[in-house]
Amino acid sequence: MTDMLRAAGAVVWRGDESDPEVAVIHRPRYDDWTFPKGKLKTGEHMIAAALREVREETGMSIVLGRALPPIHYLSKGRLKRVDYWAGQSVEGAFTPGDEVDELVWLPLSAARDRLTYAWDAGLLHALVAAPLATTPLVLVRHAAAGSRQDWTGEDALRPVDSVGRAQAATIAQVLPAYRPELLLSSPSLRCVQTLEPYSADMRLEPLLSEEHQDSDKTPALVGEISVPAAVCSHRKVLPHVIHTLSGKDVHLRKGAFAVLHRLGAQVVSVERYST
Repeated sequence: MTDMLRAAGAVVWRGDESDPEVAVIHRPRYDDWTFPKGKLKTGEHMIAAALREVREETGMSIVLGRALPPIHYLSKGRLKRVDYWAGQSVEGAFTPGDEVDELVWLPLSAARDRLTYAWDAGLLHALVAAPLATTPLVLVRHAAAGSRQDWTGEDALRPVDSVGRAQAATIAQVLPAYRPELLLSSPSLRCVQTLEPYSADMRLEPLLSEEHQDSDKTPALVGEISVPAAVCSHRKVLPHVIHTLSGKDVHLRKGAFAVLHRLGAQVVSVERYST
């Protein structure tokens, strides 16, 4: 069976979220109007790919919001999947090039008329189906740290292993999508090392540890965070926190993370990603 082609991109928006403009690009090679996207590089996380492709094709940096429905179609006889997110433009400017020679900002109705592909127009419905300007809360399960049984020291001092280091590096490439203003971690070394490749500027919180978690206080602590944030904790802690905040049952493998997009105390969407 032929492997599926993977690509990632974003519907980039600006302005008033109740009446946004979206960026539509023209590609001279195909003479089409579409949204910025491109193929994943080998080993690249799809979120990192979306950031890179938007930057390469539009010159802009974005903050990711909700995931939009993925698009599937045949490309030269192979099934292709493109993962999209809502992406708010925060800085940068477009410069025409060989790959993309024109970019226009259009209100949604005009964008629908300009877009070449029907599936792109469908993304606009999903874009405004829920609030656009949400606050991301990234909940990370610590990266791989070998076997608890094979570690002879204090469990809180068990470090990440080679797989865990690779996962932590991926997380460092993904977190810029959400621009966290706060990093919060269990004091356990494996949690700290999971976030360190992104930034060592983090706050250690015993309530996120396996030993000191509390069924009421831990979710309350996380729920009170009002800024974009990344929180690293453990298998025995995170599912209860996620369920308390969102009502969703989400279990994470080591190095995986969930993104809760919130509007005040309301969780608008919950996404889960591996690394």
